[in-house]
Amino acid sequence: MGAGKTTVGRVLGRRLGKTFHDSDKEIEQRTGVRVAVIFEIEGEAGFRKREAGAIARLTALEDIVLATGGGAVVDPANREYLKARGCVIYLHARPVDLARRVGRDRSRPLLQDTDPRTRLEQLYRVRDPLYREVADIVIETGRQSVSVLSEELLSRLDAECRLSV
Repeated sequence: MGAGKTTVGRVLGRRLGKTFHDSDKEIEQRTGVRVAVIFEIEGEAGFRKREAGAIARLTALEDIVLATGGGAVVDPANREYLKARGCVIYLHARPVDLARRVGRDRSRPLLQDTDPRTRLEQLYRVRDPLYREVADIVIETGRQSVSVLSEELLSRLDAECRLSV
């Protein structure tokens, strides 16, 4: 959440000549409502079920760049699909940086009714090892621009994922 998956994914898709997909946007298009509304009505468990279906469908496609929701890695089946069907990039960001980027964003369901930084630290403790488990590439998102980050990723994709750039 807030690491830049959608922004960087769009750039990579364009640069690689691949179609970009965002699993959260896919869910919103299929349901006709925003992710926050799904969380309100169905809770996190309902959303995660929808997310698992989207991940299964999207990872079966060819020649795409996929940005998943931040919590997609919590589901073991999602991790298996991501690892088996593609090159996984983990855009690593520290909770303090994520809080600076998204801490005031009230559209993020998991940051409602809590201190955003504390919640981001809790999510990080659970998700970071799972992302590292499936990642082919781990890259720090720090404060570099999207273009600098994208260039670094493009240079690593061929070597680390055997993906011709």
